[in-house]
Parts: sequence; C-alpha cells; structure tokens
Amino acid sequence: MTGQIAIIGAGMAGLAAARRIGAEGHAVTLFDKSRGLGGRMATRRVGALQFDHGAQYFTARGERFRDLVERWEQEGRAAQWQPGQYVGTPGMTAPARAMAGEAEIVTGAQVTGLARTETGWSVLTAQGPCATPGNGRYEAVILAVPAPQAGPFLASAGLVFPALEAVRYAPCWALMLAFPADIALPFDGLRPPGEAISWIARNSGKPGRDGAMQTVVVHSSPAWSRHHLEREAEAVAPELLALFGAITGVTASPEYCAAHRWRYALVEQPAGEAFYFDAAAGIGACGDWCIGPRVEAAFDSGDAIGAAWLAARRQADVR
Repeated sequence: MTGQIAIIGAGMAGLAAARRIGAEGHAVTLFDKSRGLGGRMATRRVGALQFDHGAQYFTARGERFRDLVERWEQEGRAAQWQPGQYVGTPGMTAPARAMAGEAEIVTGAQVTGLARTETGWSVLTAQGPCATPGNGRYEAVILAVPAPQAGPFLASAGLVFPALEAVRYAPCWALMLAFPADIALPFDGLRPPGEAISWIARNSGKPGRDGAMQTVVVHSSPAWSRHHLEREAEAVAPELLALFGAITGVTASPEYCAAHRWRYALVEQPAGEAFYFDAAAGIGACGDWCIGPRVEAAFDSGDAIGAAWLAARRQADVR
C-alpha cells in the first residue's frame, strides 16, 4: 500500500530521503521555505550572472554517493572541477532537480510546526495548515532542516531529540562579485592565510559556467562571520570587497557586488548519529548536522533515514 510522507527541507538530506522513499513508489511531498531546491547547494542567479554562493563543491567517498555522482556526470548534471572535487552543472542546484523525482514540491512554505490529526500529520504555517493536497494525512514527517530549526518542529509534535542540543554551527558571509572577463585571477579556488577570509573561488571557471563575466564567490571565516553576523548585507559587502582586493590585488570596481548571510553554514560539532527517528510517532530528523560538514554526509543521513522509514513500514505491514 502506498504511503504518504512529508519532508520539511529540500536540501541534500531531504532530497536523499525523498529519493530513497520515492523509489519504492510512496508519495512524497517536499516543503521548503526557499524558492528552489538544493538548500546550501545553492545557485544565485542575477540576470545573466550566476553564483554558487553556498557549497562550493562536493566529494564522493562512499559507494552509494559515488555511484550517484557518476550518474550525474553521465547525465550532464555534474562535472569534476578539481581532482576529487565535483560541482553541479550548469549550477550547483542541477543535481537537486534530478533527486526530487516525482515528489510534489511546495516552495515558499514557511513551516511553523506539526499537528496530529485523526488521519495523520498536518504541516502548519503561520496561517494554519498548509493548503497542499494530502496535508493532514501524512503518516510520517522527516525534518531535513538545521538542528536549531528541527527542535521547535519536534516540540510542536510533542517530541524531544536531546542530541540536537550538542550540535554547533559556524555562520558564513558569502560575497558575490562580477567583473569584466579580462580581470584575471591566477587561481580557481584559494584558501588564503589570515583570519577574515576562508575561501575565494573563480565561479566562472567552473565547468558549464558562462565565462562572459568573471564571477567570484568569497566566503568569510567563521570568526569574522560571527563578529559581523547581525549586520546588514549592504554594510558587510564593501568590507568583504576590500578584504578580497587586499588578498588578490584586484582594484577594479565590480559590476555586481552583494553579500548573503548563511546563519547555519558549517557544522562544527555534529550529533554523532546518522539520523534520528521515532517509529511510533512517525517523526524523524536528518542532515549533515548528524554526521559532519560535507554534502555527502547530508546525503548519507537522508538516505539512511529513508531506508529506516521503509524498513519500519514493511515491518508494520507484516504485522
């Protein structure tokens, strides 16, 4: 019998869970507050420009993820950028679209909590139950969101996962720059010394990108990001631009300059378990925060909780 399941969060972990569950014919609805899929595997588009302003690349060590990345390469959804480092093509979000499969996708959904009804779980927004077909009949809900956001959702369902309290994140400010194509950078990716900037990437040099403009992504360090976390993006951008210029020697004014704050960018202290799942309640949580700060860790967590839900459901069917 086909089951109905809701997944809150359409980043890598949520997509991996949806892929695993959907492959066995169950109906999956993905909810995400953003306008698109991928979470921190994000691509910002501004006119003809695009920036991978979240995750810069991913690696593939485990067999399941490695096989999936090879399939993406065959389909033109991913390519190797540097040895052992892969990117989505033509943007980091490309693999996300493939992973969603036949799942129903609800974007722009500001989920605030969960509620049990006579027929199943309901996904709530500030305006009430989300107006999505099947809402109120979900037999399970998987929370694929950062740990600090998962806690309140669990509380609304009357659950507590104590390990969430141990999880720690580092924030990150991302700076997006566009210069004329003749502005040269002598590197594709750079981890400069110093305390303020942790990463600079020549985004336009990645496979499948449009090289009409020289696009650059700069990530500030965790310490710098924490110190400036609550400032406005318009105030942060020029400071990061000055730091970029000091490191690279580029003095030209960019044709585009904007900053984006990632409040939950990098897992510093994971929970130490692959996922959390209360089979009796039908509620689980997954993400890179369970295992560690890698795209593959998010995949592994989502894939594992998907397998756990399938196993629990098969056992219930036998009974």
